[in-house]
Amino acid sequence: MMVIGVIAVVLFGGNLPDVARKAGTIYREFRSRLNEVQREFRAAEYEATKALNPYEPSKAESEEDDEPSEPAAPKFTPPS
Repeated sequence: MMVIGVIAVVLFGGNLPDVARKAGTIYREFRSRLNEVQREFRAAEYEATKALNPYEPSKAESEEDDEPSEPAAPKFTPPS
């Protein structure tokens, strides 16, 4: 980290705060657009799943059930 810091100071000198601010802005914009694309893919996946299985309850609806679900694995019984 120290080496990278020294190289940054040598390359950018007095402009380092401006360069860091611009890099932060670009990174924030990149993450925002990436999140937007991920949201669109999730929405498309949800719509496709709903179109293929229109009568299957969604994940949110199935979580509202009061009945406890069956355990996924059988109960362990120690040998006697």
